[in-house]
Amino acid sequence: MIYVVTYAAIVALDQLSKYLITANFVEGESTRLLPYLYITHVQNVGAAFGLFANYRWLFILLGFAVLLAAFYFRETIMRQSRFVRWGVTLAIAGASGNLIDRIRLGAVIDFIDLTVFPIFNVADISIVTGVALLFLEVLINDRRTTAE
Repeated sequence: MIYVVTYAAIVALDQLSKYLITANFVEGESTRLLPYLYITHVQNVGAAFGLFANYRWLFILLGFAVLLAAFYFRETIMRQSRFVRWGVTLAIAGASGNLIDRIRLGAVIDFIDLTVFPIFNVADISIVTGVALLFLEVLINDRRTTAE
């Protein structure tokens, strides 16, 4: 149950933050919060770092495929370690947030601008954190396997 609540909270926070950005900033507008931290409203029609721009339907299909796979394998996932359970939860929550944008707007709203890295959003943070947890699980299991 905690995974479902976390999933819903991340999707809600992602969509709320994107709503606030679009309601208060025009596309391209930027404001400085701290040194090297800006809020900059951009719309990303591609994948990570703007790659593969204008492949909207492919990204929508991939997003649905990820969600369907997570649903189909939910019982298997729930039998895995905490790293796997949380990693999948965070990754699909982020994927869902960006999928909503792609369906609704045809692009993903990004706004967190560190100036030395491509602009990103809450969903992207969730995806990266989830994948990092899955990678950590692989490292831990690899060490266990080689130690045995």
